[in-house]
Amino acid sequence: MNLFEHVGKFSRFLLLVLSKPEKGKIFFSQIVREIHKLGINSIGIVVIISLFMGAVITLQTAYNMLNPLLPDYLVGYTTRESMLLEFSSTIVGLILAGKVGSNIASEIGSMRVTEQIDALEIMGINSANHLILPKIVAAIFINPFLYVLSVFVGILGGLAAGYLTSTVAVSEFIYGIQYGFIPYYITYSLIKTAVFAFIITAVPSYYGYYVKGGALEVGKASTKAVVNSSILILLANVILTQILLK
Repeated sequence: MNLFEHVGKFSRFLLLVLSKPEKGKIFFSQIVREIHKLGINSIGIVVIISLFMGAVITLQTAYNMLNPLLPDYLVGYTTRESMLLEFSSTIVGLILAGKVGSNIASEIGSMRVTEQIDALEIMGINSANHLILPKIVAAIFINPFLYVLSVFVGILGGLAAGYLTSTVAVSEFIYGIQYGFIPYYITYSLIKTAVFAFIITAVPSYYGYYVKGGALEVGKASTKAVVNSSILILLANVILTQILLK
């Protein structure tokens, strides 16, 4: 299939997914389960990645500030801006695209090849809406919280790294965190995080939903889902940055 065929097929797929759920109570319970599966279960990896990212940004900034005219508080400022604008949204989004995206593509793909999706459709259930919409809503809801957690842990990791290696004083680092803060950057990053959450769930679901064959094809679909989700996240990052920070 070429690009235009995929775009058309994905658009028709979204029309099925975004239709109104038949039973609100079941839909809500599915969202709660997906929040736990896609969001709560990802807290560990988000914390570990953010902790080390914050530490590395702090150390690299401190070790490369060779000009004595540059104040030490710029280390904290750089760590805050890096985590706030890019690392906690884009890098964590790419990591989740690998973890969550491959899981979704494999789950939906396995249901397709084992004819569980066909069984749902025979019973008159909109399988795309029933299986995929709760995942999208859950990710869009929980991923901004993961972003906030990532920013907090990353800055804390930077503070700890600076203190333990004696590269920057705690008071200077904290002053740098507070210096020149622009609240709109949080809004900008939360918008990006919500868009990335949609990509992380919708694209893998698309590849899994239309997979044909057996276990080998499910594996290939999972790989394509992760690769294309990552590309779309990077593309969306450029576009949203141009639109929201212009």
